Amino acid sequence: MDPNPSGGLEEQVNELRSRVRRLEEALLSSGIVLQKEKAPAEKANASPVSSPVSPSPPETGNRVVQAPRPGFSSPAKEKDGHSLESRIGSQWFNRIGILAVLIGMAWFLKLAIDNHWIGPLGRVLIGLVAGAAIIAWAQRFHRRGYAGFAYSLNAVGSGILYLSLWAGFSLFHLVPVGVAFAAMILVTAFNGFLSWVHDAELLAVYAIVGGLSTPLLISTGGNHEVTLFSYLLVLDAAVLVLVALRPWSRLLFGAFVGTVLFFAGWWFAYYSDAQSLRTSFFLGCFFLIFAFAPRLIRVDGENYAHSTGWNSLALILLPIVNAGLGFFAFYAIFNSSGAGWAGPWLAVSFAAFYLLLPRLPARGILRGSPAVLPSLHLTAAVVFLTIAIPLKAQGRWLTIGWLVEGAALLWVAIRVRSRLLSVLALLCLALGFVALVVVYPPASTMPFLNQRFATFCVGIAVFSFVAWVAGKAPVAEGSPLSWPGVATTAALAVNALILLAIGWEIHSYWWYLQWRGNWRGMRDYRMYAQFTYSAFFMLFGAILLGAGFWRSSAFLRWQALLLLAVAIGKVFLVDVSELSQGYRILSFLGLGALLLAVSFVYQRDWLNLRGGEQRTS
Repeated sequence: MDPNPSGGLEEQVNELRSRVRRLEEALLSSGIVLQKEKAPAEKANASPVSSPVSPSPPETGNRVVQAPRPGFSSPAKEKDGHSLESRIGSQWFNRIGILAVLIGMAWFLKLAIDNHWIGPLGRVLIGLVAGAAIIAWAQRFHRRGYAGFAYSLNAVGSGILYLSLWAGFSLFHLVPVGVAFAAMILVTAFNGFLSWVHDAELLAVYAIVGGLSTPLLISTGGNHEVTLFSYLLVLDAAVLVLVALRPWSRLLFGAFVGTVLFFAGWWFAYYSDAQSLRTSFFLGCFFLIFAFAPRLIRVDGENYAHSTGWNSLALILLPIVNAGLGFFAFYAIFNSSGAGWAGPWLAVSFAAFYLLLPRLPARGILRGSPAVLPSLHLTAAVVFLTIAIPLKAQGRWLTIGWLVEGAALLWVAIRVRSRLLSVLALLCLALGFVALVVVYPPASTMPFLNQRFATFCVGIAVFSFVAWVAGKAPVAEGSPLSWPGVATTAALAVNALILLAIGWEIHSYWWYLQWRGNWRGMRDYRMYAQFTYSAFFMLFGAILLGAGFWRSSAFLRWQALLLLAVAIGKVFLVDVSELSQGYRILSFLGLGALLLAVSFVYQRDWLNLRGGEQRTS
């Protein structure tokens, strides 16, 4: 028996402690963090809220082992992964390396051609074998977990295959155009298949770039409209399928840009009126694909934060640009063929399409903006309706069309409580008002019974209807529009249009119908016109004041007082010098009588405007 058992036990404990310390240091060097377990008192005082996504780590003795999750690095490493140094090393150098390899291969092919080292067939075969080998090698790196590097190798291999096929067709004429075209399509399809298998959007982007490069690589300089546009339709349809099944909205935007560039390039180089029907068919197919595509975009919840920018482009910018380019392209086709009648009907057709499109179910909606697509489609419909009016109508019909459209849209907006439609209606009304004031028919030989006064009457009726509808509209909390404010503005517009309409008739009567270039009677006609203006201002002011008292409306009464103030200023500043003695007397007597009557009405205080003060009899 050991005479000193306590000493042997102490040595064993010390040895175990040193072993545990060495194990801890090894674990720390491997990135595994060890934390001390809290005491029972500390556990009781600790916050009961824990992370909902991180499971409780396994406990080992009095230590809690926090092993890194697969696919995630430690916080320090994760922070470093987004640093400038990391981006330069892993992304920028990677892309520059791809470009350098492709340039090097191109120079190698040129050097081989210049020195006749290898025959044309051998050069093409070497390129095809090298490209296929690099793609196969990339799959091996992908299986080992080096996805980014594998995608880069895949891009290099695909580029070499495209260059080799291009050289075999264009430089050496070893294969016909159909074979080279089919082979490039196979390369593009294979990249699309890899992107689907690996769930890699970057590979899909490479596939789209290669697919859009194919027509350029096999181009013979001829007009192959059917072949080119059929190929682009197939490519865009494939992108549509990928976007509907994967959250890869940037593919849609890239395909749209490529299609627009190809169509524009072909249009300026080869289009003629003889191709209008065929071109319209392809243009309609492209337009429909990109009109429906934003409604099919998938938004992945886990990757949403990384794809929001591209989703914004696809959901907001793409519908607007597609609608505008589609309309102008169709308008250019019909306009070049001499069908002038087609412009207004084309705008109406686009408006009808965008009115029906929101009724279809939409899966791809930006989170936080559930009405973004219907709002854009409704805006497009109203814009096309507004465009259709000047394309069809001119002069007074242009003004009347905008005014009636604005009133109808406002009535619908109030019925369906649509804020966007209300704003669009007010914009149409503003366009109509400006057109009514600026663009109006010339004077007629018949006062009041003419086109200009009739157009003003339509405007007065429209804004009266707007004031009535807005005045009865329910006020919704949080609404950006103040319906009482809209009604007030419309009422002001009504009175302003009445003044303008009758004022123009007075001006036209005395200057265009009576004067007619008679310079001797010019002063007399100016005097008659000024007296008529003063009489009209006084009469209209009195009517407004009477309506204000009858309706108990301070709003109408203040307008009347303002108009009477203008009449007072005109009588004292203009009529004194412009009118003859007789008309001057009539002007002052009329103004004085009117002002005394107004003063008497206010002194009587029929509406109890002074509140508790005693009335004077």
